[in-house]
Amino acid sequence: MMELRRIPEQWRRLDVTIRDLPLGLMLAAMSFLPLLRGHETQLGDLPGRPLDAFGIGVMALECLPLAVRRRWPAVCLALVSLGFVLASLGRYHLVASTAVGFALISGGAHLERYRRTAVVLLSIAYAGLAIGLVRLGSDEGAAGFATFYALLAAAWGTGSWLRATRQAEAERRRRVAETTRAAERTHIARELHDVVTHHVTAMVVQAEAARYLTGAPDRLDATLKAVGDTGRRATTDLRHLLDLLAPDHTASDNAGADRRAPGAGARTPAVGRLLTLVEQTRQAGQPVEFTEEGTPAADTGSADLVAYRVVQEALTNAVKHARSSPTAVRVRHRAGDITVEVVTEGSTVPPLAGSGRGLAGLRERVDLLGGDFDAGPRAGGGFAVRARIPAGGPS
Repeated sequence: MMELRRIPEQWRRLDVTIRDLPLGLMLAAMSFLPLLRGHETQLGDLPGRPLDAFGIGVMALECLPLAVRRRWPAVCLALVSLGFVLASLGRYHLVASTAVGFALISGGAHLERYRRTAVVLLSIAYAGLAIGLVRLGSDEGAAGFATFYALLAAAWGTGSWLRATRQAEAERRRRVAETTRAAERTHIARELHDVVTHHVTAMVVQAEAARYLTGAPDRLDATLKAVGDTGRRATTDLRHLLDLLAPDHTASDNAGADRRAPGAGARTPAVGRLLTLVEQTRQAGQPVEFTEEGTPAADTGSADLVAYRVVQEALTNAVKHARSSPTAVRVRHRAGDITVEVVTEGSTVPPLAGSGRGLAGLRERVDLLGGDFDAGPRAGGGFAVRARIPAGGPS
């Protein structure tokens, strides 16, 4: 059974010429079957003549070129058409003459250049053949010749339709590939923005604070250590993002990385790491109150990553635009969603006044999961970021 299953795969590995040859051989063999006498493909309605050596040669000229109908469609079409003309003028009534229809289909499907020229030349050749048959005494009539020409044109049209369908499918796949690449570039750009902006902002704030701690060696040492830790975390996250761009990276690798420990460079942080994120922000000099309610679901899909990015972006903006202002982070886990609220008190410059890339990216991520996102100044002062993220969606 295993050997039988491997036959189609082994057949596809053969050269296309070998795979196309059996059709011509089959038509040649069918020409000798008594059962098919009277059902041959012939034009002109002239009395037939017995198959002789020359007729066998004509039959070979009609059938054997079908082996190259996909590799060299123009050669195949020219030789088969010549064989059909010789068979018709020689009054050989052969099943093998059906090969002209297959050659036209292949020509319409695979001929790349001079397609219109080929149609014109074939039409002229057909007109010449019709005139020759009439001079030999054919009583086919104009209607008969026109009907046969329409059948030949239909064969060419079928091949052209197959060609157009194949090109449309190739174009569709190209567009899908371009869309996929663009989406992946956008995804990586967002990840880079989230990682770099957060870590670098924290490092800048910590480094600036260190300038005023020269008289307090212990606090200076702790601040510089925090700068180093933040830089190492940024390096680890960036290294993982670069690993995603490696040619040998697979989805399974990514899934494994998503489940790594916090210090192992995971790209998809769990909501449980929010406390670590809050501590990092506190080290940067931002007073943050953190509240988490409920129990995270066992499978939240992408919701935990989006929730993490919402808090990360909101805290980064708080450090940049409202340094030292009290900030409250509230995360609530429910059966069907995760709600996040980050409120910064005091006078803050709305991040939307800048590029807004981070918040715009967050809105798109939340919308993609079917959630709600809102960010803007509060009526009583400060800035608030709120998001409801459905849990259990696709990862």
